[in-house]
Amino acid sequence: MAIKTFVDREENPREGLLLIEKAMLAYLAFTLVLVIVFWNSINAPLMQVANRGLILAMTVGLWLLYCKFPCKVTRYARSIAQFTLLPYWYSNTYDFNCLLPNLDHIMASAEQSIFGCQPAYVFSQVFTGSFWSEAFNLGYVAYFPMIMATELYYLFGRTHKFERAAFVVMASFFIYYVVFIFVPVAGPQYYYCAIGLDSVAQANFIDVGNYFASHTEMLTAPGDSDGLFYNLVLGSQNAGERPTAAFPSSHVGISTILMLICLRDKQYKMVFILLPFYVLLCCATVYIQAHYLIDVIGGWISAVLVYALTARLYKMYAK
Repeated sequence: MAIKTFVDREENPREGLLLIEKAMLAYLAFTLVLVIVFWNSINAPLMQVANRGLILAMTVGLWLLYCKFPCKVTRYARSIAQFTLLPYWYSNTYDFNCLLPNLDHIMASAEQSIFGCQPAYVFSQVFTGSFWSEAFNLGYVAYFPMIMATELYYLFGRTHKFERAAFVVMASFFIYYVVFIFVPVAGPQYYYCAIGLDSVAQANFIDVGNYFASHTEMLTAPGDSDGLFYNLVLGSQNAGERPTAAFPSSHVGISTILMLICLRDKQYKMVFILLPFYVLLCCATVYIQAHYLIDVIGGWISAVLVYALTARLYKMYAK
């Protein structure tokens, strides 16, 4: 699409907030209520309120900019800006998790009962060597590029469906974040570190209570420590990973939703491009011990339900 079509003034500018902005504001209001309710217990409540004020100001500022210069550039910038806030909203789930007792002992026990072992412990011992390490870590690194690639594909190739794709993905994230707030599961890389690998080998899954409120240590990830993608994953985890958001796996859930969006619109070219990374990503979540296998299964099941819900909401409320 020619650049000129993006900067030309829109003849019928959109009134009010975009649906993706409304979804964000609903989540902002919900979490703000939680901050107020748990004011005396939650970490840095005043800062959390201030952060939400800044996010609100940014959203209103971009809306006012669009009102003054109504074109596709300023309209799409409003949607893209919301995606830049995802790292903050993700890390913020940890602040709420700290208020609740951890559930990893239940998840690990269920894993042991279903599979007779801990797949997150065994997987990397079966698939050894630099090749598998780099392949799976590549899949894990591909998560955000997959989201960006899909949204950019719709922005420039299927412009009339971009806002639907953006809303479905963003609203799906917020649904997962609500679940993560109330289901405090840290994942194997944190839980195994907390109880020790001897306890894991003996299937002795200890209730650690609120341990992760003051401990964020994780196991050293398996694989080739000299590998490029290994170190990219390690760097991203050191920068923003928290002992939160393990069940269900949003990595698996959101990437599955990307596939469903493309399948629904018969964008098979995009499906085939994403598919190898999708398969590696689903495997990688267990391989690097970020998730239990039941987190992955939960990601697949939840993705279908969340996609159906968010697609329905867009159909009901989009103008």
